Amino acid sequence: MSASAADASAAAEGRQRASGNSVPGDVWITFVRWVRKTVRNPYLVVGALFTPVLLLVLFTELFGEVTVGPLQSALGEDVSYITYLVPAVAILSAMDAAAFSGMGLVEDIESGMFEKTLVAPIHRSAMVFGKTLADVLQILVQTGLILVIGYVALWIDTGGAPGPYVRTGFVGVLAIGLVVVLFSLWYAAVSNIVALVTRDAESTSLWTNVPQLPLLFVSTAFLPADFLPGWMELVATVNPVTYGVETVRAIVLGQDTLSVLEVSAFGGLWNTLGPALAVIIGLNLVLGGIAAVFFHRATSASVRGGRADD
Repeated sequence: MSASAADASAAAEGRQRASGNSVPGDVWITFVRWVRKTVRNPYLVVGALFTPVLLLVLFTELFGEVTVGPLQSALGEDVSYITYLVPAVAILSAMDAAAFSGMGLVEDIESGMFEKTLVAPIHRSAMVFGKTLADVLQILVQTGLILVIGYVALWIDTGGAPGPYVRTGFVGVLAIGLVVVLFSLWYAAVSNIVALVTRDAESTSLWTNVPQLPLLFVSTAFLPADFLPGWMELVATVNPVTYGVETVRAIVLGQDTLSVLEVSAFGGLWNTLGPALAVIIGLNLVLGGIAAVFFHRATSASVRGGRADD
């Protein structure tokens, strides 16, 4: 290592020690900043409440009657279309929140906040973990609201006799939150990759928001795979949204719901959870790794650029 490089490294370590910051403290500071930024965005606050209600009401009215036969023949006589639809709405809402992760990053890049954060005495890992925790909190709150809204809609639809809702109980409710967060991470990675590559708000919005509804429609979000057109069933088999929706759906209904693959090795609802979680975890590992590479390159380039300007 050259003397100049050693001096620069020592100076950086000295600034970090002088700051007195710990990794948990920096994570907390970053987390609070992103939570405040989210709360102050009226689109997100209103959308988190309005969109689930709109989707549940519209799709239940549109498809509720015509899907009764196929749905009950596939999953049982006591399955309501509202209960069937809630997992799809939860996944779509999580994707919307994950897309905002990239939008928030590109706003920081355009405003210059990203570069300012890089030269501040803050741990780089805290920038990632703090932002991720803020995204997770938002998704958990939205998922909880969707489950409550779904129950209210089911209660109204059944005249006050909704019967079993989440059939795996309280543990199932916790598992739904975990699965929705786990699913959202790969899409958040995509949105951050797009933000770091384009560094443009319009491009990031286009590439992260536009694909959401097509991915949802070309999946098993609204009907079991056996009742989809042939080409759509084929696409649904390789569509990540299918596996996210079916994982949540299996937990809600307490049974195997995965119809794009015939799996019998695990038994019961684990015939859905096993392969679906494998797909989701695999996506997170691959896309999360790619996002980490892009983030490292972006931060290194920004720091070099800042030093060059100095």
